[in-house]
Amino acid sequence: MALLKVKFNQKKRVKLAQGLWLMNWFSVFAGILVFSMGLFLKIELRKRSEVMDNSESHFVPNSLILMGILSCAFNGFAGKICYDSLDPAKFAKWKPLLKPYLALCCVFNMLLFFVALICFLMRGSLESTLAQGLKNGMKFYRDTDTPGRCFMKKTIDMLQIEFKCCGNNGYKDWFEIQWISNRYLDFSSKEVKDRIKSNVDGRYLVDGVPFSCCNPSSPRPCIQYQVTNNSAHYSYDYQTEELNLWRRGCREALLNYYSSMMSSMGAVIILVWLFEMSVMVGLRLLHTSLESIANPEDPECESEGWVLENSLKDTFKSALENLKKLGKFNQVEAGAEGAEGEEGGKIATVS
Repeated sequence: MALLKVKFNQKKRVKLAQGLWLMNWFSVFAGILVFSMGLFLKIELRKRSEVMDNSESHFVPNSLILMGILSCAFNGFAGKICYDSLDPAKFAKWKPLLKPYLALCCVFNMLLFFVALICFLMRGSLESTLAQGLKNGMKFYRDTDTPGRCFMKKTIDMLQIEFKCCGNNGYKDWFEIQWISNRYLDFSSKEVKDRIKSNVDGRYLVDGVPFSCCNPSSPRPCIQYQVTNNSAHYSYDYQTEELNLWRRGCREALLNYYSSMMSSMGAVIILVWLFEMSVMVGLRLLHTSLESIANPEDPECESEGWVLENSLKDTFKSALENLKKLGKFNQVEAGAEGAEGEEGGKIATVS
């Protein structure tokens, strides 16, 4: 029994072809939307590439760009087929291509669904990328005179100001690295010497943070040095909510920003995928309804269209049998080649 079997007359076939033509052009615009989303995400990721450890995060935008281009190409081609199907003479040239085209559409829709899932599941990979990238970026914060790293300070400062965050996991991350350049340290000062000597690696570590960690909404001036020293400041307790630094780490802030963006894009792609599936089903119905016309010379006669010629179970069984036959055929060919090789060896030995 055929799956989704529908009876068509000439009027219904024309309406289906016209509707599919219109839907395919809507799908072209949907493809442009997917392409634009991928391009936008790629630009957003490149803006913060200096605080990302590797380029794995660009898999999603690259996939979206590719899917957008393929969507425009596939649906533009399908629109042409639907338009020509109104004329039997023009449709005849597309008949041999329809089955391979529908098979490619199935592959395309599976890939589109896979990309949508990746948008939702990319959070874990993105988190590790940001964690390591931010850690490395903070280490180079002081290297304002080093070629290739001279803009890292500006990048980190702008990041912390824009996303209202501080450090990798929090403001205390700055206590573990030397973020002040040696050129701004007075090595004749006893305090500087003592701090450097007290550290195994000879680094100048302080319980302070860059200015960009300061919360401008705080009523009191920013306390960015001696953050954990309550006695150094009047009416101050760094463990209370009076601390006027951003408490959220930049890893969490960026992760939430990109994750929400990718989730929204994933939801849009799911909608595009559902639309593409409906277009593919409609094209299959049009294809089978035109092929099953009993009398091609009488275009007004009734015909039947279906998505699958047999039920889903029978179609699956048939596909498995074909795969088994193909496997056996390959084994027979390999056996025949081996036998020919043995006979050739015997003849060479006899001679």
